[in-house]
Amino acid sequence: MWNGKKKAITFSFDDGVTQDIRVIEILNKYGLKGTFNLNSGYFGLLTPNYVCFGKTITHNKVKAYEVKDIYQGHEIAVHTLTHPLLPSLDDTTVTRQVEEDRKALESLCGYPVIGMAYPCGGVNNDDRVAEVIKKTTPIRYSRTITSTYSYGLQKDNLHRFNPTIHFLDARVKEIVENFLNLQTDDSQLLYIWGHSYELDATDNGWENFESLCKMLAGRDDIFYGTNKEVLL
Repeated sequence: MWNGKKKAITFSFDDGVTQDIRVIEILNKYGLKGTFNLNSGYFGLLTPNYVCFGKTITHNKVKAYEVKDIYQGHEIAVHTLTHPLLPSLDDTTVTRQVEEDRKALESLCGYPVIGMAYPCGGVNNDDRVAEVIKKTTPIRYSRTITSTYSYGLQKDNLHRFNPTIHFLDARVKEIVENFLNLQTDDSQLLYIWGHSYELDATDNGWENFESLCKMLAGRDDIFYGTNKEVLL
């Protein structure tokens, strides 16, 4: 399926914060690919005293003019204009949040933006919202935050696509090792997601993330791609 390979790995990061720059440096170092879901309505917003996991860190958004260069070689995708909880909005507002973000991002990156991740934690999506996005926008897939702990492709519902695991999940090492050792005749995908700023708020977060990337890298039987490349 993926250049003749049965297994694929992709990463996904939300919110478009400046810590993405360091994440991309690590991904590039190990030949990995990711998709970055951005809120264009918040570009340049500074939040220097953001509390995450009880620790105060920065949560500064990238600037619009930096977007193309920062995310070069990776995929830019929608995260809505201003990060609302979409199930709480009417159909028209859902469409506006997605489409205004998509158009703004396309104007910056110069290619069609067709992917998305739902904003907000908890239950951040439902069938109605997914159907609105599918019918009224060019978005072809949208990621939830519900971990499957499995590697299936979920081709029947890409507008409510569930990731394999969050990169800080206690089971991440187990899930990654099982995937690397997997022998399969069917297409299998390891989809890892998170927020890059969480690595600042976690003890040894950056070191552990780089170790994870090093573990995943350089496998001849694995395709490394963006969300778009592995899902579509």
